[in-house]
Amino acid sequence: MMFSESIKDADARNDPSAAVYTGVLPTRRAPRWARAIGRIVFGVVAVASVVSATAFSFASGSTGTDPRSSLTLIAPAGVGGGWDGFAREQQQAMRLDGIANNVQVVNIPGAGGTIGLSSFVTMEGQSNTLLATGAAMLGGIVMNDSPVDLTDVRPIARIAEDYAVFIVHADAPWDTVDEFAAAWAGDHGGIRFTGGSAGSIDHLLVAQFAQVEGIAPSDITYIPKSGGGEAIQTLLSGTADVAVTGYNEVADQIDAGRVKPLAISAPQRLADVDIPTFEELGYGVDLVNWRGLVAVPGIADEDFDAVKAIVDETAESEAWADALARNRWVDSYLDGEELERFLVEDQQRTAELVKELGL
Repeated sequence: MMFSESIKDADARNDPSAAVYTGVLPTRRAPRWARAIGRIVFGVVAVASVVSATAFSFASGSTGTDPRSSLTLIAPAGVGGGWDGFAREQQQAMRLDGIANNVQVVNIPGAGGTIGLSSFVTMEGQSNTLLATGAAMLGGIVMNDSPVDLTDVRPIARIAEDYAVFIVHADAPWDTVDEFAAAWAGDHGGIRFTGGSAGSIDHLLVAQFAQVEGIAPSDITYIPKSGGGEAIQTLLSGTADVAVTGYNEVADQIDAGRVKPLAISAPQRLADVDIPTFEELGYGVDLVNWRGLVAVPGIADEDFDAVKAIVDETAESEAWADALARNRWVDSYLDGEELERFLVEDQQRTAELVKELGL
């Protein structure tokens, strides 16, 4: 069974016009005609992605549906982003521990993961294809007024959590969050943020920080990107002043001295990571990015059990334990009814935050 339809009920309580994000700079609500164009563009991109993804599913299906011999993981973001990294670490762990053989990762980026989700729901019954999901997708569903959501798939497990870091260029004039907050207070729209897609956990963290600082969400200048890799390049090119992304995606840039970290969204400092948390600095920025996997709609129970066994074995493998440590991810495995309740609650919380902030 798919989890409770109450998620859709929660989304329906939000004003659809307030939930749609069509702009890039700044994050101000677009006029009605622009939002209409945005929906058309979303639809065109979704259709194109569905066509290509469906063709791919037929091709992969021709090799057989035994997930241990042929398994596809869809990352609903560009190469180099958090979902991409998560999917490829899953791929590697499955291969190294002999859990599955021919494991492929396919990227379908766009619209906070909802382009990938829209493509995925057309693969009904394709039991050897899984989709990476997480907190960012919940925001994307609301922001893009997505016609599909996680009630349209069958959740397998929440697997891990990671934390986002606010970084600035090495030459930036701010060395601390306090210094940056003071500068932002004096120039709300002039300071440019970048991160994942509109409605992503990166975007919501910026909005939450604005709320703490008493800055109206309409005054945020946010440049959405399909993944952390693009966001980092946007920062390094000087197009943005602050980037928000998962720590593991930018750790090498921090170590190389190309960027400076201001703070991280973890509840407490990460081991061997000398970056203060927003909590210890007195800022109430505490959203957590979680990642998991879902199966296609219409999957037979025996096929679902087969792919869940693969996910369970991977989560318990030595290779995955190494991936968690290497990426500074936290094991947060959750499945069954507890997962269903968590998804309902997290979707409601995300929808309410988006509505409250007027994004």
